[in-house]
Amino acid sequence: MKLITYNLNGIRSAMTKGWIDWIKENGFDVICVQELKADSSQVDTTVFDQLGYHHFWHSAEKKGYSGVAIFTKFKPDNVVIGCGNKAFDAEGRVIRADFGDTSIFSIYFPSGTTGDIRQTVKYQFLDYIYTHLTELQKQGRKLIVCGDYNICNKAIDIHDPKGNKDSSGFLPEEREWMDKLFASGFTDSFRHFNQEPHQYTWWSFRANARNNNKGWRIDYIAVSDTLQPKLLSAKIMPDAKHSDHCPQLLELKW
Repeated sequence: MKLITYNLNGIRSAMTKGWIDWIKENGFDVICVQELKADSSQVDTTVFDQLGYHHFWHSAEKKGYSGVAIFTKFKPDNVVIGCGNKAFDAEGRVIRADFGDTSIFSIYFPSGTTGDIRQTVKYQFLDYIYTHLTELQKQGRKLIVCGDYNICNKAIDIHDPKGNKDSSGFLPEEREWMDKLFASGFTDSFRHFNQEPHQYTWWSFRANARNNNKGWRIDYIAVSDTLQPKLLSAKIMPDAKHSDHCPQLLELKW
């Protein structure tokens, strides 16, 4: 199975930049999308039907903001919209598709870059989603948690760790949360295969950052450790330029 996570920074914008043709060329089985900035009524969804995808959307109540979706060629046994928290669900941050005892999530973690209030919301979300995910694992579910986490875990994941030590997305508390997640029965699927530096999934629009590869790795596919034997390969796809992010691909036995 070929699965990707991709923050599109607006699905309608991405579609004008050749995203659909790119999907056709690559033949992904599951596509987890973040930051839709639209609901399904604002998009011609017949193209996804024609490509053989079942598609499930969780858009934010606020127009043009946030939102997540899952596009899958395998019909899920069950789809869960939201995570059970009214405030986070209003922002369209979590969607889950169940296939037997395995659940695939698409999650758009809050950003704290606009100030202390949103940074506090980010910490609240981290606490809530950690409990949510670990409880599901305790129940025996195997999880594939795709998303824009808005956090760089290690110094290797950011182009300027010293200069960004006080930046939201690389704060000690955020990085400690990532360490806690990966110590609680989850594997960073990309680092499982690749320990090379200068591998990023997001670049600022400023200062020609993408062309200079001054980026951040903030998009992840975390998988339950119990799925490790099924992992075949993982890579970042920086040549996909439909957004200020690029996708991560995971291939696994399904």
